[in-house]
Amino acid sequence: MDMKKRIYVIGHRNPDTDSVVAAAAYAALKQAQGWDNCFAARAGNLNPQTEYVFERFKAEVPQYIPDLIPKAAYYLQEHGKTVNEEVPLWNALELMREENLRVLPVVNPLGVYKGMLHYRGFAQYMITHINPHKKSAFAVSLDQLIETLRAQPLMLFNNREVQQSSIVIAAAYNRYFCEHLNHTDPKNSLVIMGDRWDLQRYCIEQHVRALILSNNHTLDPGLTSLAKQNQVSVMSTPYDTSSSAMLVMYSSPVGITCDDSVPLMRLTDPLRKLKDPLSRAPSRCLPIGDEQDRVVGLIFEGDLIREPNIELIMVDHNEPSQAVEGIENYRILEVIDHHRLGNLSTRYPITFINQPVGATCTIITGLYRGQRVPMRKEIASILLCGILADTLCLKSATTTDTDRDAAAYLAVVTGLGIQHLGQDLLATASRVNTRPAEELILMDMKEYGQGQFSFTVSQIETDSTEALVLRQAEIFPVLEKYRIDKDLLFASLLVTDVTLMDSLFFVAGKRFSSALTFPQLEAGIYLLKGVVSRKKQLIPLLSELIDTLEG
Repeated sequence: MDMKKRIYVIGHRNPDTDSVVAAAAYAALKQAQGWDNCFAARAGNLNPQTEYVFERFKAEVPQYIPDLIPKAAYYLQEHGKTVNEEVPLWNALELMREENLRVLPVVNPLGVYKGMLHYRGFAQYMITHINPHKKSAFAVSLDQLIETLRAQPLMLFNNREVQQSSIVIAAAYNRYFCEHLNHTDPKNSLVIMGDRWDLQRYCIEQHVRALILSNNHTLDPGLTSLAKQNQVSVMSTPYDTSSSAMLVMYSSPVGITCDDSVPLMRLTDPLRKLKDPLSRAPSRCLPIGDEQDRVVGLIFEGDLIREPNIELIMVDHNEPSQAVEGIENYRILEVIDHHRLGNLSTRYPITFINQPVGATCTIITGLYRGQRVPMRKEIASILLCGILADTLCLKSATTTDTDRDAAAYLAVVTGLGIQHLGQDLLATASRVNTRPAEELILMDMKEYGQGQFSFTVSQIETDSTEALVLRQAEIFPVLEKYRIDKDLLFASLLVTDVTLMDSLFFVAGKRFSSALTFPQLEAGIYLLKGVVSRKKQLIPLLSELIDTLEG
C-alpha cells in the first residue's frame, strides 16, 4: 500500500452527473499539473445517467468512498519492516538494532502475519528456555545454525528440518563428558567442541545430531567416512566455544520466538477499534494488515494525534451535511461549487471558488481554459455531459451565458452536437422509473439545515411523472422513514419532467405540508409549474416557508 499522502477530489453524497464528472475532470486537471497524488472519488453509487456518460466515453469512474470515518489506513505513516518467520532469531535482533526498531512483525513467506518480535517477549522466551534446573531444548534447523554461527558446513543431513535439540559442550574430561552425553538424547544433541579428536569419534559413534567445531577446527580426516555412515552433520565456526553456545540459543527461527498474542488490525478498522489494543500492546504499537492478513505497516499510539495521510477537495457542494460522512476529520484544500453557502469552516485558509452558474462542470471547464491545460477528449466529453445534465440541456432557470459558452467550447473540442447529446442524456431519464423507491430517493438526495430545522430534497429527472405518481404508495413510506430516522422537518422528492419542464413535489412531513401553498395534485404531491432547478427555484421558496414556521 502507498503510504504517501493522498488528495481526493470528491462530490456530495448521492451524487448526480455534475458532481461525479466534476470530481473526475478536476482530478485529471490536477494530475496534468503534476499532482500525482490527486485522485477522483465519489460518495455514492452512480445513477443511470452518470453510468451512461462514463460508459459511452470510456472515462475512468472515480473511486467509491462510502465514508471517511477515520480508519487505520489513513494514519499509517510508512511501510513497516518485517522479517520472515524462518530467519534465525539472532538475525532478526540484528535487524532491530541496525534499524533502531522497537518491534518487528514476523511474517510467513507470503507476508501473512504470524506474530510480533519485541524485547519484552524475547526476554520472556529466553527466561523460559534458559533454566538451570532442567535441560533446555531449542527448536532449530541446521541451516539456521550455519547462518547464525557463520559456520562452514563440512557435511549435512536433514539440514532444513526444524527440530528440538539440546546443547552439549565438551568441556569435561572424557569419562565425565561421556556420562553427561549419555544422560541426554544424543540423536537430538548439538555438541560443541574444539580439537578434542577422541571425543569427536565418541560423539559420532553415539549418532549425535551435529558436531559444532569451534575456532575453525575441522573434523579428524579419519572420521569423515564414519560421520557419513552415521549421518552426523558437522560444521566449523570461527567463534569460540562460549560464543558458539550463546549463538546456538539465538539460532531458533524467529517465528517460534515471536509473541503471537499481539493482534493484527486491518486497514479498514476504525480508530476507535484500535485504541484499546494499542494501550496494551508492546511499545504501544500494532501491525496493520490487508484483507489477506499481509502486513502493510505499523501504527503507533502517537500516530493517532498526527494529521491523517488524506486531504480533500470538495466539488459541487460546500455544506458539511451534504458531504461524505467523516469529512470533518480531514484538511480541506479547496472548494469548487455553484450552490448557496453553507456553514463550512476550516482550520486553514483554502481556495474557495463559488460561481453563480448552472453546473460545477462549467467552472472546471473555465479552470482548464484559464490555466491553459489541454484536456483529453474523454474529459471534454464528460464535462459537456455534466453541464447539459445539470442545466437540463441549457434550458434550466440556472443556465447562464457562461454555461452556454463553456458548452459551445466543449462541443468544438469533442465534435459532439449539443442538441443531439442532450437528447441522448434525456433519454436515460426513462430508466429511472423502474428503480426501487429507496434508490430513487437516495439517487440525488441533499440535506439542508436552516435555523432549528433540517430537511432533505432529493431530485430525479424523468420523461413520465405519471409513472411515479402511481408508485406513491412505495415512495411515501421511504420518505417518512428518512424523516423520522434523521429527525427532519420534512423529507421530499422533486420529480422533474424533462419534456414539459415542470416538476412534481412529494413531501413527507405534516407540519411542513400544512404550510405549503403550491397546487396540490394528490395528498402530499404538489405541482410546481416551470420549476426544474432545486438550487435556484425550489430551495429559496422552501427557505421562506421555513422562516414563517420559525417565526
